Amino acid sequence: MSLALFPLNTVLFPGCTLDLQLFEARYLDMIGRCMKKGEGFGVVCILDGQEVGLAPDGYAVIGCEALIRDFKQQDNGLLGIRVEGGRRFRVREADVQRDQLLVADVEWLEDLPERPLDEEDADLLALLEALAEHPMVASLDMGADAQGQQVLGNRLAYLLPFTDADKIELLQLDDPQQRLDAIQLLLDELQGELFP
Repeated sequence: MSLALFPLNTVLFPGCTLDLQLFEARYLDMIGRCMKKGEGFGVVCILDGQEVGLAPDGYAVIGCEALIRDFKQQDNGLLGIRVEGGRRFRVREADVQRDQLLVADVEWLEDLPERPLDEEDADLLALLEALAEHPMVASLDMGADAQGQQVLGNRLAYLLPFTDADKIELLQLDDPQQRLDAIQLLLDELQGELFP
């Protein structure tokens, strides 16, 4: 599967919302093609510097498909789009096209079936509900109505202030229970740093 890549300083997760402002011709063209074909593009996290997504080792090889949900001209004249995370993928190889757009051959990653939340997930669900009340999070329209472990894990991994490297590791996990366990460990580490 061939997928246009958009290297960014963020890690997108399935079911999560991301607002972008576009001004570079290569990305405006990419969005136009995606909208005509009804397809998405891939978001991969930049690991080194700002725009080294063009270097083979400058971005994460695990990414998330971005599906365009809305767009509008911003007050500053730039195109604003809202995307929602779709399927996870692994980059097999990538090439830079003449217009400097990065296009990759990707392998879609399979998610394990959604599992219902259980009692052990209550604290993490309460954390998501608290995050959802923040105005910046509320503006993303993601809600706190996590109906299963996959949704809960994806939203927490996306919203919490973990490092990009930690978020990439969370994105790689296929099992929702493993993702929730890893999030709890990261939260315990954060708490230990804040309150030694």
